[in-house]
Amino acid sequence: MAQDFPDDPQDGNAASGEARSHAAHSAGKDGKGSKNRGFGAWLREVATIIVIALLLSFLIKTFLFRAFFIPSGSMEETLEIDDRIFVNLLVPEPFDLERGDVIVFKDTQAWLPPTQNGGGNFIQDALTFVGLLPDESEQHLVKRVIGMPGDHVVCCNADGKITINGEAIDEPYLYPGALPSETPFDVVVPDGKVWVMGDHRNASADSREHQNGENGGFINISDIEGKASVIAWPLGRAGFIGSYPEVFENVPDPAGAAVAP
Repeated sequence: MAQDFPDDPQDGNAASGEARSHAAHSAGKDGKGSKNRGFGAWLREVATIIVIALLLSFLIKTFLFRAFFIPSGSMEETLEIDDRIFVNLLVPEPFDLERGDVIVFKDTQAWLPPTQNGGGNFIQDALTFVGLLPDESEQHLVKRVIGMPGDHVVCCNADGKITINGEAIDEPYLYPGALPSETPFDVVVPDGKVWVMGDHRNASADSREHQNGENGGFINISDIEGKASVIAWPLGRAGFIGSYPEVFENVPDPAGAAVAP
C-alpha cells in the first residue's frame, strides 16, 4: 500500500535560504542603485538651482537693479565710504529723472584720476558680471541731480542759497556745516544733460569743478546708469535713499519750457 511521506525539511530549508539570499542580493543591488540615482538627482537639482539663480541675478542686474560700491565721501552723510547701494536701472528710462535724484553715471569725461588695473580677479569679475558682487571698478560716480535740462542754476543769492529758475532751495541733505557752495556759478543746463553736485559740497569734485571742461561740467543723460535707491550694506545703514522732492516742489518750469495744454 502506498504511503505519503512529508517533504524533506532539509530540502525545504535549503530552498527557502536560497530564495532569501537571492532576495537580499537583489535588494542590496537595488538599494545601492537607488542611492546613486538619488545622489545624482540631488546634484542635478542643485546645479539647476544655481543656474537659475545666476540667470535671474544677471537679468536683474541687466534690466532692473545693479549693485555699486561707494569709494569716496563726496555724498556724505547720505552715502558713506564703503556703502553698497542698489541702483534702479529703469531711471531715466522708462521712468523719468527728477531733481534731487541720486544718480550713478559712467565717467566718460575723465573726472576720476586714472586707475592702475592689476589684472583683476577672475572669480570676482565673474560675480560682478552676473550681479552677485557690487561694481568696484571705480569707473562710475554718484552725485545728486540739481539742475534738469533748461534749468537756470545759480549760486548763490544774497542768503547764500542756490536758486533754480529764480527759486531758492533749502537743502536738508547737505553734510552738516557745509555751505551750498563756496564756488560761484551761473549756468543754464543744455538739452540732454543735467547739473550734479555732491551732498558733501566741500569734498565733492562735481559739476562746479569741471565747468571749464569740454562738457561745461554737465553730465550727459545718456551716461546715467540709474537712480540710487537703496543702501544694502552695512545692515546698520540699510534703507532707502531720499530724493527730497519737497525741496524742489516750488521750482518753476524753466523759461521757454513747453506748457501742457
